[in-house]
Amino acid sequence: MELKDIASVSGKGGLFKVVKPSRTGVILESLDNKKQKLVAHAHDRVSILDEISIYTTDAEGNVALQKIFNTMNEEFGDDLGIDNKSSKEEIMAFLKHVLPNYDENQVYPSDVKKLVSWYNILLKEAPEVLTAKSEEESK
Repeated sequence: MELKDIASVSGKGGLFKVVKPSRTGVILESLDNKKQKLVAHAHDRVSILDEISIYTTDAEGNVALQKIFNTMNEEFGDDLGIDNKSSKEEIMAFLKHVLPNYDENQVYPSDVKKLVSWYNILLKEAPEVLTAKSEEESK
């Protein structure tokens, strides 16, 4: 599995595997033991993880989620030392360690909590994604 096969749906907790497109949207399967299927319609906000990045202050302007997950996995493995219930200061300090040049005006604690939550889900359900190289790195 790769990040291009995993999606987040606004208003729904957790992550979903993209199964296949349907006439009215896309069929998704939850990345947990329940393996619940759902159809995300055109009005649902579905974000493919491969297309998500975090704003930075450098010339590029952002860093792909795959690269951030790789860094988190290399440095922390299966214990990040924080979770999505950690304080705002702890969460932002964690991101500062992982991505020192993140844009403090455009990245919010809720974004980092989501990042940590997604990392923990992927660690449990699809650990191979955390060590995969992004397309930019493989070129």
